[in-house]
Amino acid sequence: MQNSIDLAMQRRGRKVFLLMLTFFVVPIIVVVLMFKFNWKPSGASTGELIKPPRLLVTQPQIRNDAGEILKPTFWKEKWSVVYVADQCDSTCMSKLRDMRQLHVSLYKDITRTQRVLITQQQDTSDIKSKYPDLIVINQPAKEVASLTRQFQLDNEPSGKNNRLYLVDPLGHLMMSYKPTVPLADVRKDVTRLLRFSWAG
Repeated sequence: MQNSIDLAMQRRGRKVFLLMLTFFVVPIIVVVLMFKFNWKPSGASTGELIKPPRLLVTQPQIRNDAGEILKPTFWKEKWSVVYVADQCDSTCMSKLRDMRQLHVSLYKDITRTQRVLITQQQDTSDIKSKYPDLIVINQPAKEVASLTRQFQLDNEPSGKNNRLYLVDPLGHLMMSYKPTVPLADVRKDVTRLLRFSWAG
């Protein structure tokens, strides 16, 4: 009787181990192979893949516009849709509206994403009144400038190029979208990444 119980527990233990292997190890292996062999899920991406992805470095004392210090894990909790603007003019406000529409359209995946504005503008009251759930990083100015430079591509000033950026839940800047890319195409890319991603 005891032997049969022990055998049953051993089988159950093997099943649990195999399930853990399937859910935690296999996805990591798949991602590594995708990067190694440059394999992508079917469907053309409309964004520009950043090679290699850039691990974002945020100064430890940097704060959001509410004066709260960003957690060290800030970029590693969710997928981040990011916009960078020196000053948030009408073009910037239009892009923030696009970001909100994109976010809302993700439905059940809304909780897996966050919207971030990086700006040197100090008065953000108008922005926050229109987009209260938008995360605004705008102080101190020196650290914001240091963070902004990490989004610079091909010598384009990141605060003036009107691009959207995508940061993965491992903290890597991995994709950017020119202002000419339709919002619907950006959404296709984001939903595809969320569907295939095991992180975030």
